Amino acid sequence: MSTVVRETRETRVRVNLGLDPLKPAPSRPGARPDVVRGTYAAPAIRTGDRFLDHMLHTLARYANLALDVEATGDLRHHLIEDVAITIGLALRDEIPATCQRYGEATIPMDDALVHAALDAGGRPYYRGPLPVRLYDHFFRSLTDNAGITLHLRVLRGRDRHHIVEAAFKAFGLALRQSLAPGDAVFSTKGAIRLERSPGHRANPDITAAGPSTTSHVAAIGRATTPRAGGEPTLEA
Repeated sequence: MSTVVRETRETRVRVNLGLDPLKPAPSRPGARPDVVRGTYAAPAIRTGDRFLDHMLHTLARYANLALDVEATGDLRHHLIEDVAITIGLALRDEIPATCQRYGEATIPMDDALVHAALDAGGRPYYRGPLPVRLYDHFFRSLTDNAGITLHLRVLRGRDRHHIVEAAFKAFGLALRQSLAPGDAVFSTKGAIRLERSPGHRANPDITAAGPSTTSHVAAIGRATTPRAGGEPTLEA
């Protein structure tokens, strides 16, 4: 589990992220031994934006992530961007060197059909776009900070809610595939991630965090509470 806190004059975001939210369920009399049963640890998401909360719950479920997010901010744009940045930083710390690395998924949701192809090999790149700029920027910010390559293609769709939700589901399933355990580093280079000395800091505002540790971006100011939520909404 990795914890990252990001605080600026515009937002304050805290993310706890891990790769194993499933807990074994108690055995039942007469249960088949070849069937694995478990309970899903529901994420705790509190951003003040109901649609963003819904999408983050969706991402956690489809990617099989343990995810807790607590965020406040002044503007919706700042909130969504900074949540994406912070999730990306936490995800970067959790990506194992020996994983399957690649994943893809195509998800239909009513009129929408979205395809995601992903490489978790440490090469940040995003190719969209999505028709909702706030969430197109969400995926760009997340992938840049997680160090992953993501191609999202909207194959069909009219309803922007359906397109964005299908994109989160496709991304989640592709991420789940890519993070599945592997038996070796999936690269002809023999290594994907860099080893740094304990005193190295690529960014003076960020302290690198590994599993069960905390990253904290230096506070610049106090975040304010976003406006009261109403019904989930999308903005272009």
